[in-house]
Amino acid sequence: MGSLLGLFFHSLGGFASGSFYIPYRKIHVWSWESAWIVGGVFSWLIVPLLAAYVTIPDFMTIIQQVDSDVFFWTFTFGVLWGIGGLTFGLAMRYLGMSLGMSIALSLCSIFGALVPPIYREFAGVEGDTISHIIGSTGGQVVLLGILVCVFGIYLCGKAGMMKEGELSTEQKQETIKEFSLTKGLIVATISGLCSACFNFGIEAGKDMAGAAVAKGCDPLFQNNVIFIVVLWGGFLTNFVYCMYLNFSNKTFGDYLDTRAPLRMNYMFAAVAGTTWFLQFFFYGMGESKLGNGASSWILHMATIIMTSNFWGLYFKEWKGVSSKTLRTVIAGIVVILISVIIVGVGNSIAD
Repeated sequence: MGSLLGLFFHSLGGFASGSFYIPYRKIHVWSWESAWIVGGVFSWLIVPLLAAYVTIPDFMTIIQQVDSDVFFWTFTFGVLWGIGGLTFGLAMRYLGMSLGMSIALSLCSIFGALVPPIYREFAGVEGDTISHIIGSTGGQVVLLGILVCVFGIYLCGKAGMMKEGELSTEQKQETIKEFSLTKGLIVATISGLCSACFNFGIEAGKDMAGAAVAKGCDPLFQNNVIFIVVLWGGFLTNFVYCMYLNFSNKTFGDYLDTRAPLRMNYMFAAVAGTTWFLQFFFYGMGESKLGNGASSWILHMATIIMTSNFWGLYFKEWKGVSSKTLRTVIAGIVVILISVIIVGVGNSIAD
């Protein structure tokens, strides 16, 4: 039952993450950096604090009293993850939801799923190690699911390359105004590498989760206190870069620009930021059922990719491509769905 609940919670989190960028499409006049940081204030500061306030007794005391090394590494991984989150937004800007998420999350899923158990192996940290995963039946099934997922991601990426070759610049920019394959590939690759640091931040902050449970927190929500510190680090990275863009592009006036529908812009940014945070709120719930191992991370990544590709089809990002290209991207989504089932089965096998 715990595995089924974990799968359900990860699916909710993946749906939230795969859908969060949609409200940004409704923001008008503002530059990208202005919309991104306003949404970020909600996703990295306001909503995480509210979630922790509701679910964890005296959460700020836990943060204040945690060992300085734990705080440092949790925050530092948050800063590195912030680079991934920032370039993730840029990947959506240059490649669209479908192709951008598929490429970025392919690397993110691999590194986020496999690096923590490798780290535990060599550092002697408690938890599933890579040797345990390889040596157990359930772990082997999980690894098979990861390989299947990577193949599905490859198919989605291949479809994107086929689209690039089939459509003119004007056709691609009908649905993605700033489409740029070169820029998009660079930022998506950086995003994939750095975004995995969120998983490392959860690993580094486990002492805070343990303290939350000791204070009477429902284990289902124990990671909410970790998220606060990780997201503080992520906010710092994004804030510095967006302020730099505001300065260099002379867009500081966006926030009070009367030519923009300010009320609607702030509302859509808030909805986007809140939806974005929900991915980790539900991820924490799923992780509490499945553990912070390869299965949790790959399930999260896979459901994001499925959702984003669905929205990519809905918003006609694949309009004008050949039937072969369309079949390829659909095949990729189906393969990823199969990988989710395999990982869920593997995680439910007791060794």
